[in-house]
Amino acid sequence: MPPRINPTARQVRLAAELRKMRERAGMTVREAGQLLGTGPIQISHIEAGRIGVSEERLRRLADNYRCTDGELVDALTAMAAERVRGWWEAYRGLLESALLDIAALEWHAHAMRTLRVVHIPGLLQAESHMRALFTYARSAVSDHVEELIDFRLRRREVLHRDDPQEYTATIHEAALRMKVGDRRVAWEQLEYILERSELPGVTVRVIPFAAEGFAGMGDSVLYATGPLPRLDTVQIDQVHGSAFLDGEAQLEHYRHRLSVAEQMALNSEESRDFIHRIAREL
Repeated sequence: MPPRINPTARQVRLAAELRKMRERAGMTVREAGQLLGTGPIQISHIEAGRIGVSEERLRRLADNYRCTDGELVDALTAMAAERVRGWWEAYRGLLESALLDIAALEWHAHAMRTLRVVHIPGLLQAESHMRALFTYARSAVSDHVEELIDFRLRRREVLHRDDPQEYTATIHEAALRMKVGDRRVAWEQLEYILERSELPGVTVRVIPFAAEGFAGMGDSVLYATGPLPRLDTVQIDQVHGSAFLDGEAQLEHYRHRLSVAEQMALNSEESRDFIHRIAREL
């Protein structure tokens, strides 16, 4: 099978963990290839996510690297064993791959924390809000407005699964007051957030303008918890697209950043009352 040209973010993450495992063992790719009975090029392809790795081969690599973290090996083996195509794959070739990677990250997350300052989190957006948002940016998304809306509507299904994960959304008042569409659209969006906040596992908290000490004006962060803390992932929005971060220092930085923002936010009941007040003012 030829190497993948564009591996997914999840495939790259699995590959990166195997590379880290080899490096902790102090082995070169040539040495790793010799122990596996293959060459350094194949090890390089595996560690770049360009080719997959079987469960049996992954466990052989872990054994060769003298990895004693059984939970980590089991978690990586489960990732390697995934054979079912996610629903998002139906959009490959229509939408940019980073959007598909976000959907996959949300679906596989064990829990999620997000912080948004000027945008409503994607999983909490009403359809009318989406349409206003994507229509405004139509020149940037070409003729795929309907596909983008359909895709984002399907992303919301993750909150309705039989086994929904914990989802905590911290939203600044600025995003709640932004009229992306007209007054009706703004009201529908606020009502939709209130409805979603009643779902099992969903917590919505608001940072009001009056909160002192908040300086995260540009924050747009999604923290996805993995099967193990070291397999957590942070997704941040940048000017030119998404970035996926998984370094230990990066994860710690964003855990702290989210915790600080959450400390400044109203509790869930106060946040619901606050959103109701904004809706009444429209």
